[in-house]
Amino acid sequence: MTADSIYHLFEWLITALASTLVFIIFMMQVYRIPTGSMADTLKGAHFRLRCEQCGYAYDYDFSPRSYKLAETVVPSRDLPVLKEACCPSCGYRYRTGMRTSDPRHAREVFKGDQIFVIKCIYQFFEPNRWDVIVFKNPLEPRINYIKRLVGKPGEKVEIIDGDIYINNRIMRKPPDVQEELWMPIYDNDYIPARPAEPRFGQGSWSQPFVNVGTSRWDPSGSGSTVFTLNESGRGVHRIQYNPSSGNDFRAIHAYDPPEFIPYMPICSDLMIRCYPKPIAAESALGAELGKYGRRYEGWIHANGQMMIRRIETGKEPVLLASGSFATEPDDEGMREFRFANVDHQLILEYGSARLVHDLGRGSGDAGTNRTIYPEAAILGYGRLELHHIALFRDLHYLSTDATNPQRPILRGGPDDPIVLGEGEYFVCGDNSPFSSDSRWWEKPGTGNKGRTFPAGVVPREYLVGKAFFVHWPGGYRVMKKFFRFIPYVEGMKVIVGGQAGWDRSEAGPDTETERHP
Repeated sequence: MTADSIYHLFEWLITALASTLVFIIFMMQVYRIPTGSMADTLKGAHFRLRCEQCGYAYDYDFSPRSYKLAETVVPSRDLPVLKEACCPSCGYRYRTGMRTSDPRHAREVFKGDQIFVIKCIYQFFEPNRWDVIVFKNPLEPRINYIKRLVGKPGEKVEIIDGDIYINNRIMRKPPDVQEELWMPIYDNDYIPARPAEPRFGQGSWSQPFVNVGTSRWDPSGSGSTVFTLNESGRGVHRIQYNPSSGNDFRAIHAYDPPEFIPYMPICSDLMIRCYPKPIAAESALGAELGKYGRRYEGWIHANGQMMIRRIETGKEPVLLASGSFATEPDDEGMREFRFANVDHQLILEYGSARLVHDLGRGSGDAGTNRTIYPEAAILGYGRLELHHIALFRDLHYLSTDATNPQRPILRGGPDDPIVLGEGEYFVCGDNSPFSSDSRWWEKPGTGNKGRTFPAGVVPREYLVGKAFFVHWPGGYRVMKKFFRFIPYVEGMKVIVGGQAGWDRSEAGPDTETERHP
């Protein structure tokens, strides 16, 4: 190799290095998520569990302090799951009770999601509500946090029954964000193998969808995960979800220890999903959801008609919205049917057809009696066969302490809104029970030259960038051990996602209970 070629090689390498540094400093940077304050949207270090009863796979938080490790350490060796976990589908409680790294009980600890963050974007554009943003922690500006932006400058922010209200109007999530935030309550594709075993949330397990009155749904159908109806006439048959037989409607996260389940509030924003076989002639499929004592039905009929209506006891149903869908030949594949009551909207979907009814955006427009338990049921008449039946709930922002329901959050709760000033933002974590965010920050933020910011706000100058995409999911492995494509220094402090936990470890007698960032 000549001296000239060596010179040009070094010139190319220096140029490439300089370009990379400019890209990292000003354009885009890679971050690793070590904690679970944004789970399940973004996961920190976690175990990957599969329910011993029904086979449902879910992720579960790894808490380093439970193992007497530093906050951001992710061990390279397998460890036992010390705390109890709860299946999000059947409610089965998984617990080992092990306090040692016995290899028979040890599981792999997966590192958190690795994401790209677009830096400096907010120097040129206004942040959008529901963006997942990276920002400097107002209490410790040297540390980066990651949360979801919910409040913007000049707005009054209030959390009412799990929903975000801005200037007294509910803020609806965009469809792509809403898809991220649905959480399973029950999935009929996963049936417990030993339902009599008394380690489910309510004791032993039984099929939570139960026929009402003279209803003739067969919840086993042609297989254990299929619902069938084979009746003549137009009499409606109703099979209703019984929350005492499986998971109930509490705002729990399978990612978190289930010790606080009794303290979690009820979430009434629900969605029913199934995949019906092409609907036979003279047949119809519907779903019913009840919220605040008001009941609504979404129907699709064999003739291609779809409708949403309100049901009142002793009165004729009230038609709220109607539309149509393209009927398909009988050999056409199954299409997804969904009916949701979320963010004060009724949404009926069948394949690509979509019907929406607005219940109003005021806090009382969808009802005011929040003490009435929500309901969910599947309706139908004629001949129907349903596959992949599932029930989901929406993200529910807590306005009380998960360990003490009588202790309200510091700001933004019902009847205690926070008003944001110029250049001030309000952020919340998707894992609401375990997120240290604008609701909980006790002290004013610190700035340069002795400046301070109001407690609970993120100043514009502390915005780092927008989370772009997960380019390396934390659960992915090319091989189970030893080899990992993206190196990660154990204990490296990149983002502390603000996970506020209450650590009741079984690791030893000297473990303390505390809330930590």
